[in-house]
Amino acid sequence: MERPVMRVRPLLVTLVLALVATVPTGAAAAPPETFPQRVALPLGFQPEGIDAGPGTTFYVGSLADGSLYRGDLRTGEGAVLVEGAGAPAVGVLYEAGRDRLWMAGGASGEVRAYDASSGELLALYSFPGAGFLNDVAITDGTVYVTDSVVPQLAVVPLGAGGALPDEGAATTLPLTGDLVYVDGFNANGIVATPEGRLVVVQSATGLLFSVDPTTGAATTVDLGGATVVNGDGLELRGRTLYVVQNQLDQVAPVRLSADLRTGTVGPVLTDPDFRVPTTIAFAAGRLWAVNARFGTPPGPDVDYDVVQVALR
Repeated sequence: MERPVMRVRPLLVTLVLALVATVPTGAAAAPPETFPQRVALPLGFQPEGIDAGPGTTFYVGSLADGSLYRGDLRTGEGAVLVEGAGAPAVGVLYEAGRDRLWMAGGASGEVRAYDASSGELLALYSFPGAGFLNDVAITDGTVYVTDSVVPQLAVVPLGAGGALPDEGAATTLPLTGDLVYVDGFNANGIVATPEGRLVVVQSATGLLFSVDPTTGAATTVDLGGATVVNGDGLELRGRTLYVVQNQLDQVAPVRLSADLRTGTVGPVLTDPDFRVPTTIAFAAGRLWAVNARFGTPPGPDVDYDVVQVALR
């Protein structure tokens, strides 16, 4: 006797095919997120430092007056979060987990901490003997800031749970060992490794150094004879260190050894939209650079932007 189920199979197949035909093709695979190639900043802003915040948020500081801009890399929209405080904003670092922004103040000798949501000034630390405070990194509960003129790091030791200390707690750490200052800009970009070491680039020589954050002793990272002259902002992803070479309009990827004793410089990244990029940040799986346009006379009508960098 023929089983009844065999009689209805053609009908079931027809119904299934009809249902499949009514499902929009986009439901099978969502299209990839799209991001603009360029994100405009306010006219006349004079940016230098950039860092990524939560999601697709980014922050950029102004050399002109210390303003801090917050924008969205997906929509391209944004607004000034902190109006100019007078002192320039050079390096900018977003402190994840505490929603704070740290800013290096260049020749002002100031380091500032802001609430990244409200823009409220949380703390200001002054370093009277500083030359030019440039870039910021945090490791093991301590904030380190490079000084491009004086061979030292400006140091802000955080308290329990990341509490901001009194101004009197700020100090400096002399840089010793292989890092010898020369004419021009010296210690510039700085990053912290997961192991708690610091990596610093010396702009004038193009050398990289591993720095002990406790003693300040610097050890040259052997690049096999290569250099990253004009090195500016740094970004570390895994064992690859991305070095912005500002005046060369390029980013050099350096594959570091686990002990930071050696590194291999790979093919540089270039982009037709580069206009003297200074610093970089990863956000939403993409690399972004801010164009400082050094050499272009500043003015209220000069345009600046953040650009997406294609990775190989």
